[in-house]
This record gives sequence, C-alpha cells and structure tokens, in this order.
Amino acid sequence: MIENRHRPSRPGRRFPSSIVVMGVSGSGKSSVGERIAEAYGYPFIEGDALHPPENIRKMSEGIPLTDHDRWPWLEAIGRLLAETPGPVVVACSALKLSYREKLREGTPKRLAFVHLHGAEAVLAERMQHRTGHFMPTSLLKTQLATLEDPTGEANTVTINIDQPLDAIVEEALAALGKM
Repeated sequence: MIENRHRPSRPGRRFPSSIVVMGVSGSGKSSVGERIAEAYGYPFIEGDALHPPENIRKMSEGIPLTDHDRWPWLEAIGRLLAETPGPVVVACSALKLSYREKLREGTPKRLAFVHLHGAEAVLAERMQHRTGHFMPTSLLKTQLATLEDPTGEANTVTINIDQPLDAIVEEALAALGKM
C-alpha cells in the first residue's frame, strides 16, 4: 500500500547545524526526526540503534535505565555528532538537562533541540499501537518522571504532539528556521 501524505517542502531557511529530536518514548522522535532530516537534506540517525545491548535488554524487560546506563549511550551519540562533518538529525530522548549538556559539550557546532511534548494518555496510546519496538508502555511513567523540561534552554523548541505528523513537522521546521 502506498501511503499518500503531504511532505513538507524544503524550507527556505534551515538550521545550519545538527538537531536532536527529543522526548519520552512514544512522542514520535523517529518519525519527526526522519521528516526534518528529509526536508533539510541531512542524514538521520536513530539514537536507539546506539544503545548498548544491555540497555536494550533492560528496557525490553521493563527495567528503567539509570544515569549509569545512559552515559555510554549519550557518549556514543555525542561522538557521532562531533565526528560527522556536516549537520545531522538525531532521535534521542535527552530527558535530563545533564544529558543535553553532555551532547552540547561534545558538539563543536551549535546544536538545536526539538522537544516533542504530549499528554501521558496520548503517549501511552501511541506506544500501545506501535510494533517492533523494545520499549514497553510500562516505562512511560518513569520516563515522564525523569524528564526535565527544556523550556528556556538555548536553541530549543517545544512542539505539542497532539496534532497530525505533518503539522508537527511544519511547526518544528518553522521554529528551527527562526533560530
């Protein structure tokens, strides 16, 4: 089946550096990140693919990750951001300020964050309907409790996910274009 959906046109003004699409599980980081990358012509990196196998095992079993678990993963993402010659779009939860600071420190270029925010009920429903992902819905509450709202941080925009994907992407592109 061919999916017929609107694709955002290439924006006139692009954010000139790498972008992290962040938020809790179920917020749409991968879908939005892929669409932003496509619109800008930047490579997309799925941050979940950089998790060590032990992290994947823990999350699959419903065990929340600790800061100790997350640091090697964040370091891998930071290295990738620093070593990639041009801008990229990365999907990464980046739940805490200290995690976002770690990513900013490791990146010699300016870094933008697109925070995808939504009500717990919307997030849970999305998680229940997706297939092939290791993160169980049972971990949503711990992710929400861990999330430190990035509102007010430099080069950060927050987008409400309780709208169609096209609208989320268009809003993110518009906000990034103003940075």
